[in-house]
Amino acid sequence: MQNKRKTLRHDCLVPVDSGAQGPFGASKTVDFSKGGLGFVSNHRVALNKEIAIQLDLSQEGDPTLVMGKVKWVSRVADSEHFRIGVAFEHVPKDAKADLADYFQDREGSGAKASA
Repeated sequence: MQNKRKTLRHDCLVPVDSGAQGPFGASKTVDFSKGGLGFVSNHRVALNKEIAIQLDLSQEGDPTLVMGKVKWVSRVADSEHFRIGVAFEHVPKDAKADLADYFQDREGSGAKASA
């Protein structure tokens, strides 16, 4: 797969919290950047689907809400899982600042993400 990412992604192995009945209940993020995130799910997600994503980036626990769009989906070899790439499409000004601060302060550490 050709890498079209505009920003460097960092490993981020945290569960996706979408509630027990949500379509992403058994999902886990695998990488994260200022421009998007990747996750693995046991559900296929439609291309171009918009997803509200709440990122817990601060030590105070103030979540940042962004809108993402599914850019690609591929089946994980020898499994029933799908690897999904999401680009942040609609990021409020304060959320952009939170993302920039997060990566500047932590230089590659992970975050808890909710989809």
